[in-house]
Amino acid sequence: MKWATREHIHIDRAACAWLIRRCIDPDAAFVFVTDPADVPADATPFDMRGVDLGHHGDDCSFETILRRHDLTDPVLWRIAEIIHEADLDDERYDAPEAPGLDAILRGLSMIGDDQHTLTITKPIFDGLYEYYHRAQMLGREPA
Repeated sequence: MKWATREHIHIDRAACAWLIRRCIDPDAAFVFVTDPADVPADATPFDMRGVDLGHHGDDCSFETILRRHDLTDPVLWRIAEIIHEADLDDERYDAPEAPGLDAILRGLSMIGDDQHTLTITKPIFDGLYEYYHRAQMLGREPA
């Protein structure tokens, strides 16, 4: 399936793409556009103004995708708190990891195009998932 978002991805768009591939569409292909009017007819748009899979209420796009697809994994929701704070910085959650993750992703987006950013951020999100998954299993932060 084809998915579309704005070009020059940062935290929310990169995290959404990772979430889409991990939980919704493992074969997802991503298209990056400068204008929402340029979204191909056969693509599902995300993290753009006025689309279903965008910011709604106080939620960032990552949270919206979790809700729309009924993804209840508590590890994904913990990651959503970090993504939310990195993207919106509204202090809704206690997510001290947010500024660091945001800086890392912004820096990575400066050294390549959007496809490259998706490729190199995947292991970062995979690692976050594994860390919080193990923490949940152990009942404490992993060593």
